[in-house]
Amino acid sequence: MQTSEDVATHPRDSAPGTFDGQADISARLERLPITRRVFWTRNIIGAATFFDGYTVIAIAYAMPVLVREWGLGPEQTGLILSMGYLGQLIGAVFFGWLAERIGRLSVLLFTILLFVSMDVACLFAWGAASMMAFRFIQGIGTGGEVPVASAYINEYIGSKGRGRFFLLYEVMFLLGLVGAGLIARALVPVYGWQAMFLVGIIPGIILIPFRFFMRESPRWLASKGRYEEADRIVGQLEASAVASGHSLEPPKPVATRAKAGSNWRELFSSFYRRRTFTIWAMWFCSYLVANGMITWLPTLYRQTFNLPLETSLLYGLLTSIAGVVASVACALLIDRVGRKRWYMIAFFAAPLPLLALAFLGATSPLEVLILAGLAYAILQTITFSLYLYSAELYPTRMRALGTGLGSAWLRLGSSTGPILVGVLMGSAGVQYVFATFAAVSLVGAIVTALFAIETKGRVLEELSP
Repeated sequence: MQTSEDVATHPRDSAPGTFDGQADISARLERLPITRRVFWTRNIIGAATFFDGYTVIAIAYAMPVLVREWGLGPEQTGLILSMGYLGQLIGAVFFGWLAERIGRLSVLLFTILLFVSMDVACLFAWGAASMMAFRFIQGIGTGGEVPVASAYINEYIGSKGRGRFFLLYEVMFLLGLVGAGLIARALVPVYGWQAMFLVGIIPGIILIPFRFFMRESPRWLASKGRYEEADRIVGQLEASAVASGHSLEPPKPVATRAKAGSNWRELFSSFYRRRTFTIWAMWFCSYLVANGMITWLPTLYRQTFNLPLETSLLYGLLTSIAGVVASVACALLIDRVGRKRWYMIAFFAAPLPLLALAFLGATSPLEVLILAGLAYAILQTITFSLYLYSAELYPTRMRALGTGLGSAWLRLGSSTGPILVGVLMGSAGVQYVFATFAAVSLVGAIVTALFAIETKGRVLEELSP
């Protein structure tokens, strides 16, 4: 049995694909600081995630114009808003599965190409049916990008400070939401709804060439028996760290019961079953409420309260900004507070402003802006950080698959939210929308309190054998 000193001195002694090889790669990554390559890899992937966030929410800012231009009712509006999320459900599961077999980077490139090409298609949508179809296909691409990117970033960093480093990357998704609001307010009143999709073409022009700067996940390579490739990449990271003046300690491999291959059935094994069902419930509850609100609010301000288009878009933008501020606070604090404690507090706190809105009747746009914005900001700290938590719950051999399948439930929740809003607004009234959202958030709180586990500060291989 090799000691940590033996591994540090002779990193190639372990046979490819063995337990020792995988443990060595993990241990060497755990001791590394954030090197320049890892920093810029996060930023490049973050830029793609920025446009993913932009693409997801762009339709919400186009809808106030489309509703009047195409004469849409609440049910049609809800379906258009939901189609992208339904596509994301398929993309999250399929591309999560594919990333375990062919690697993270090949999948990321294809997903970016897919959602950018559908931005072009949306420019030529001629009615509700065509927009639903294009948004559905686009959702397949956006649904695959984020969970695979999350697994990829998580696998490059050690346990110390993992939450902060990763969540500062995830903030890029939220900045994409804010960017969509800023662009909508500047361009839609002047150039129409097509401007939102024209801007979405940018990532295909800028980001794809940067793909060749990045290297495959060494943890994934080692899990597939490609130890020499993993060793070469980690060796480059170690050399970069030393060249930057860092002194590296000998690696300390973590004893695990690592397996060679992945199987989706393992997600429901005795060890992972509780984690799987818990994270599914957390994804579904948080996203049903958060995305149900953020996608409908601009249209709600415009149609229900008859606010000017510019004001409706501004209010939607302010809500997105509130979510970013709260999420940055979460990124800076979650390694101290802990995942489970943060999620419990947020899930229990969010229903308070929602119940206040239901009780007051949601009779004024300012009332909705303040109280719905507060609830959204609280829940956004959960939604944007669940990719971190999901990736911590599963081992490398099924991290992308587990994260992708879990995030499929966010897509289901996100598609359910707008449809639910449309139905309730058409049959009961807007106050019942907020009461329902409060109840869903409370369900998420109870599940988290009873079944979630704490993961802060623990090595990935230790958490998930």
